[in-house]
Amino acid sequence: QMQLVESGGGLVQAGGSLRLSCAASGVTFSRFAMGWFRQAPGKEREFVAAIHWSGGTTLYADSVKGRFTISRDNAKNMYLQMNSLKPEDTAVYYCALGWGRDPGGYASWGQGTQVTVSS
Repeated sequence: QMQLVESGGGLVQAGGSLRLSCAASGVTFSRFAMGWFRQAPGKEREFVAAIHWSGGTTLYADSVKGRFTISRDNAKNMYLQMNSLKPEDTAVYYCALGWGRDPGGYASWGQGTQVTVSS
């Protein structure tokens, strides 16, 4: 059974950093592109970043470009290094299998991890 589990969220002050992890099981990890999305209260789920199965191609939302870095290893883990965090980055962060900027292009979502950035 395919499962994605996010971790690493928490409370951090503006300007700080967090590293999110997404652990995959029940799937041939290396064959799938993966991405991060986030959803703030009262807002739609929005694209954050994605990484191709080879790890050689990445996509970023303009709002996080230059601050966030997506990566993956060969042990079924994907990461999102978040630096220079801003209060507007506060959201529940989700990982999913798929590619592109549209949530419709993804399946097998995790349960999410809360990121709160205080001003």
